[in-house]
Amino acid sequence: MRHSWIAIFSFVLLCLGCAHSPQPVSPSPSAESFQLRLISDDPGSQPPGANVPGGPPPYGGNYTDEDEGFDDTGEEPPVVDVGKIADPLEPYNRAMHEFNDRLYFWVIKPLAEGYSKVVPEPARISVSNFFSNLWTPVRLVNCLLQVNPVGALTELFRFMINSTVGVAGLFDPASSEEINLQEQDEDFGQTLGFYGIGQGFYFVLPVLGPSSPRDAIGRVGDFFTYPVSYLDPWYVWTAVRGYQAINDVSLRIGDYEALKDAAIDPYVAFRDAYVQYRQKKVEAKGTKPKPVQEKETGGTRVAPESSPMKRFYP
Repeated sequence: MRHSWIAIFSFVLLCLGCAHSPQPVSPSPSAESFQLRLISDDPGSQPPGANVPGGPPPYGGNYTDEDEGFDDTGEEPPVVDVGKIADPLEPYNRAMHEFNDRLYFWVIKPLAEGYSKVVPEPARISVSNFFSNLWTPVRLVNCLLQVNPVGALTELFRFMINSTVGVAGLFDPASSEEINLQEQDEDFGQTLGFYGIGQGFYFVLPVLGPSSPRDAIGRVGDFFTYPVSYLDPWYVWTAVRGYQAINDVSLRIGDYEALKDAAIDPYVAFRDAYVQYRQKKVEAKGTKPKPVQEKETGGTRVAPESSPMKRFYP
């Protein structure tokens, strides 16, 4: 009963999501497109051959109407629609986005920076591996729900190897070149998308950040499948999840700032990035992240996701 309010709240959000059909998002430049535009506006930053007759497109002078997004009329290249999602709660979302932004810079980032100065990176990577190993039931169940038995078996064997040879998951030998069993990045929100459920409308959760009714309901499924959630009393699992969040942020300091600094309107940039990020996660069923070599821990691990859209759990 102590978790029933979460399910009730998620059911209400689902009902609200069904009442709002997706509408096109007003296009806005992402961090990458904004940086490209800055490069094109600065002649000194253009590569050799820029604006030289006969040079190769897109920097050469021989523009034609057939060139993708480039012509000699001086007009802006066409803007690509990045996705569709309704945003009926924009005033609230902007206020909550500002709250989360200040929480990050005033609380989370200082704690993560202080933590990173005390705990060396190899140890923090091992902590991340440990929590990622505990997240195996979430990934395994969602692989089964998405009719992906190969992915489910991969997660099962990964858990067996990392829990034994990897010393309770502190290391990730399953991702080594010799074994090559890569983590299947799946969650309940992606499973709902796999079965054709749309994101609904956009809203921002306190602390957790960007979300939608589909992903909010998915978080409930993730919560009840994650073993840490069953620690008792409630403040024990809350403290563990908080520590996990600080550890994860300490490995990605700078990613959030990079996207924010490159955006004209950070709120719109994060909204668009979130829509693309979650949509690509739904479409990328069965793909595997590329492993990277660890220098000091002697093993291999999956490259930590650098996107600022990543949640505060594995």
